Amino acid sequence: MIDWNLGDILDAIEPFMPEDAPALIHGDRIVTWPEMSARSNNIARGLRQRGIRDGAKVAFYMRNRPEYGELMAACFKGRLTHVNINYRYRAEEVFYIFDDSDSEVIVYSSEFRDTIVELNDRLRKVRTFVEIGELSSIAPFAIHYETLAQEGDGSALGITRSPADLLFIYTGGTTGMPKGVMWRHDDMRKAQLDAQKLLGPVPETLEENVALIAREGPGRRTLSSCPLMHGTGFITAIGTLMSGGAIVTLEAWSFDAEELWDTVERHKVEGIAIVGDAFAKPMLSALDDHPGRWDTSSLVTILSSGVMWSKEVKSGLCRHIPQIVLMDSFGASEGLGFGLAVTTAEGGTNTAKFGIGEFCDVFDETDQKVEPGSGVPGFIARKGAIPIGYYKDPEKSAKTFRTIDGVRYSIPGDWCRVEADGSLTLLGRGSVCINTAGEKVYPEEVEEVLKTHPAIGDALVVGVPDDKWGQAVTAIVHLNDHAQFDEQAVKTHVRAHLAGYKTPKTIIPTDIPMRASNGKADYATAKAIAERSNVAT
Repeated sequence: MIDWNLGDILDAIEPFMPEDAPALIHGDRIVTWPEMSARSNNIARGLRQRGIRDGAKVAFYMRNRPEYGELMAACFKGRLTHVNINYRYRAEEVFYIFDDSDSEVIVYSSEFRDTIVELNDRLRKVRTFVEIGELSSIAPFAIHYETLAQEGDGSALGITRSPADLLFIYTGGTTGMPKGVMWRHDDMRKAQLDAQKLLGPVPETLEENVALIAREGPGRRTLSSCPLMHGTGFITAIGTLMSGGAIVTLEAWSFDAEELWDTVERHKVEGIAIVGDAFAKPMLSALDDHPGRWDTSSLVTILSSGVMWSKEVKSGLCRHIPQIVLMDSFGASEGLGFGLAVTTAEGGTNTAKFGIGEFCDVFDETDQKVEPGSGVPGFIARKGAIPIGYYKDPEKSAKTFRTIDGVRYSIPGDWCRVEADGSLTLLGRGSVCINTAGEKVYPEEVEEVLKTHPAIGDALVVGVPDDKWGQAVTAIVHLNDHAQFDEQAVKTHVRAHLAGYKTPKTIIPTDIPMRASNGKADYATAKAIAERSNVAT
């Protein structure tokens, strides 16, 4: 397979896109491929003409909107490095990423102007501010986004790019400050294609990529239900653009399942990207509450990544959408294609069970490969097309990107068992593993059983310091509407499915949000709730 550059792919496929083919869809706003091509070329050229050079970091500080896709394309074409900013962060948290990433450009929505104004005097590395909003009200130190998008003739830049051009994905992980995962364009594209190989043939060259689009037309319309500033949304968006598809985003600031199904029907969406049950459960509830309301005949796939997606919810979605293929992808910002579970109306795999990727191995705590069927837990490791490390953090890079027997691996910290048939059963992230009376308990295993109890809508499990057990297994749960909480009944339910030592010693109901906007577990919040409850008792 050749070396890839994402900007080169866009330059190659854009001439083959029909005039009316959508590239970006957001409510009533539709940006066609020719429009995105011209606007992204103008933005890239405009930034370079203002002294922004190869490799400069560009911070994306906005919610889901078409400008995110345009700016992605501009960065890929202009040899500039994407830096995602979590718009839910407070000013000091945002400043940390601006500063840690050495961002020279910040492109922000006007709703975040006050934060930028507050931080402006401290952002000494930033050379250019670009504001998305009304021209009449932009900050005096900023360039109007539309000025960049419309100035110029829209022609291709005509520059030589490199497979080693970078993009960053800042990820908070489960502990510590956010870390910037550094991906080379070539590794990102190869990792995506490696993951797609689990489903069928993929283009091996740029010419094959172009020929596929020229022969079959634009790619799928894919709705990213999670924020593009998170890894799942961003990586999905990259794959959508590289296949000539359309990135579809929702207008509401918080996830609305009814809006999602309205959008699927209105724009004939073919694929949806979600993050586990946090999105899938309300999607299923909407379908259950309004059977037959939406035309979902255009849908081909729903892809989930990042957290577990329960078997019961998958079955429910298949019941409503019989043609759907549900793909549960096991990956992380630090590596793609660890494994894949596929479910259709004809059946599928159990929760947390995945077919192992071609480029993956599983090692125990002594760096020995785990034998299938041995029952020994191990950590999943991905070789081949992986990131080059964390930006400016050699210590954390050395822990995650390790060399074993002469082979360099990405090891994000996910633990699993290798079953006799070679498949993987995901146990959870090692950093949140609970050690109770000498036994290891992986939270996600317990969480999935808790969520099968009819009273419980969501659950996180943490370890709380305990004089007797070392750590006491503690569950924080969200109850379903109108559900009555019976702690002993829930414990009995868990004990019927798991070993006794895995049963939570305490179960605490709460209304406090325990997940980020991308659906990923906020174990720090769950642990704080558990520890406060422990002190109170």
